[in-house]
Amino acid sequence: QERLVESGGGVVQPGGSLRLSCAPSGYVFGPYVMGWYRQQPGNERELVATITSVGGTNYGEFVKGRFTISRDSAEKTVYLQMNSLRPEDTAVYYCHLKGLGSFNYDYWGQGTQVTVSS
Repeated sequence: QERLVESGGGVVQPGGSLRLSCAPSGYVFGPYVMGWYRQQPGNERELVATITSVGGTNYGEFVKGRFTISRDSAEKTVYLQMNSLRPEDTAVYYCHLKGLGSFNYDYWGQGTQVTVSS
């Protein structure tokens, strides 16, 4: 069973920055998409940003150039640099890894809390 190891959450003031990272505990097979979703109390989980094994990226509309997703292809680690954070960015952020094509796997991390507050 693959495990996703998340780090980087915490408390930051409005306008500040945080960097989240997510690394699989084992080997990742085949093409994949990996990234971050977030969930605020009372809301459904929503896309923050994803990146594929060939570098294609996708962002949630609310990101508006504030966040950047990147990856270390050798280590299969994905990073989410979050700048200009707002109180409405407060949420639990979940890492997600999904195989593509015939590689049928789908894993979620346990989540890391991001709180933006003065």
